[in-house]
Amino acid sequence: MSEQEKLDQARERVIETVSQNMNLYGIAPSIGRLYGMLYFKNTPMTLDEMKEELGMSKTSMSTSVRSLLELKMVEKVWKKGSRKDQYRAEEDWHQTFVDLFTTKWRPSISMNIGAIEKSIKEMEQIITEKTADAEVLNAAKADIDKLYEALAYYDWLGRLVDSFESGEIFNLVPKEKNE
Repeated sequence: MSEQEKLDQARERVIETVSQNMNLYGIAPSIGRLYGMLYFKNTPMTLDEMKEELGMSKTSMSTSVRSLLELKMVEKVWKKGSRKDQYRAEEDWHQTFVDLFTTKWRPSISMNIGAIEKSIKEMEQIITEKTADAEVLNAAKADIDKLYEALAYYDWLGRLVDSFESGEIFNLVPKEKNE
């Protein structure tokens, strides 16, 4: 096996692992492969170049790049003399994780808080109206207590996301391991 083949094999191992790991965040493996491929490129690439490299259609390549742009995992770069858009991977994996984590969790937190608050109001109405039997009233009271605990969790999760966005998390867990 040539040295180039060994290098390609080592890179491919990392690309495949990144692709599989991104699936944990609800990102298609093909998008993970694209990110991994761009990560190892030393120069920005056009959609046509990416299409050739990965053998995907231009439409799916465009959709994949748009997803990576939204996740802030790639950025569009300007290259003198080129009229085509070019892209490169964000190489700071800490920032990539922060962007991915916060992008995924912010909407989820809001959605869950909204659903919980609406349910609490409905349950409080059941209690206030006093038309339900004792079993339903007791269940509504117990559920409200549980839902306030859930709201406390989502408050904590929101503050955790805040700490990622502000960089405060790195004061608690430094990027570099302290020796």
